[in-house]
Amino acid sequence: MLDRTVTGRHGAREVALVTGASGFVGSHLAARLVQDGWAVHAILRSTSRVPCGPPFDRVTYHVHDGTTEAMNRIVAKVEPGMVFHLASLFITEHSSEHVSPLIQANILFGTQLLDAMRQTGCRYIVNTGTSWQHFNDREYSAVNLYAATKQALEAILCYYVEAEKITAVTLELFDTYGPRDPRGKLLSQLKDACKSGVQLQMSPGNQLIDLVHVDDVVSAYLVAARRIMNRECSGFERFSISSGERITLRALISLIEETTGKRMLITWGARSYRAREVMEPAKSIPILPDWMPRVCLREGIAVEFSKKS
Repeated sequence: MLDRTVTGRHGAREVALVTGASGFVGSHLAARLVQDGWAVHAILRSTSRVPCGPPFDRVTYHVHDGTTEAMNRIVAKVEPGMVFHLASLFITEHSSEHVSPLIQANILFGTQLLDAMRQTGCRYIVNTGTSWQHFNDREYSAVNLYAATKQALEAILCYYVEAEKITAVTLELFDTYGPRDPRGKLLSQLKDACKSGVQLQMSPGNQLIDLVHVDDVVSAYLVAARRIMNRECSGFERFSISSGERITLRALISLIEETTGKRMLITWGARSYRAREVMEPAKSIPILPDWMPRVCLREGIAVEFSKKS
C-alpha cells in the first residue's frame, strides 16, 4: 500500500481528503485537521464558496466537474490516507425537480469517490449518515428521500467494504449547531427571531430534538479516523453522534428565553407536523466508542445567543 503521508518542514503528515469542506460541519472539520497537522485536500464543485482566511488558506482545493474520470484524477493525485465524506444535498421535503440533484449529490458522487479509492489503493473512509434513516427508531425507515439516498450510498459502501477491503465508519448525525452556520436551520431562525422580535409560526412543539455542537461532531470524526487507523475497526461500522440531551421544541424555546431574558413570540400549533415528523430521535444505534459530547446544550445556547454571536 502507498505511504499516505507527505513530508514538509514540520515532518511527516497524514493526508486527508475531505468532501463537503465548504459546508458547515465540513469546514469546521477541515479547519481542525489543518490545526492538528494534517495535509488537507478538499473536493469542491465549481459553484462552491471556498472559506476565506486561515486556516483555510492551508487547504488544497480540487474542483470536481461531476465526471467519474475527474474524480479518479483527483484521488490519484492526492493519494489520501483517510477520506472524510461529508458532501451531500439536504432537502427536507422534495419536489420532482429535486430527484436528479439528490441522486447525483448523495449517491453518484459518493460512488465515484469510492471507486476512485478502489483504483488508487486508498482503503480508509469516514462516511456521513443521518439519524433520519431510522424513522420511529427502526433498523431502516427513511424519513424522506434525502435519508433514503444516504441509506442507498451506505449499501453501496458495504459492497466496497466486502469486495474491495475498504474499511469504513459511518457517523449518523442528529441536528448540529454552532458558530458560522450559514444553513438557516432551526437555531438560526430562532436567533433571528430573538433579535428582531418577529412572530414565529410553529408546530405544536412536542417533538424531541437532539442538538449536537459542531465541535463535538468534529471530534467524533477524528475519533472515528483514529479507530480506523489503529485497526480497531474491521470492515464496516455504524455509530450515532448524539448529544445525550433530548429536549422538546417547546422546552428549547423556554431555555432560549431563560438564557436571553427575552420573551419570544411563538404561535404554537400554527403549523401542522410534517407527514413523517420525527417525534423522537432514533436511539438504538450505538454511540461511537471513546467519544462523548463535551458542550452541554445550556452552554452552547448561551454562546449562540450571546450578543457577540
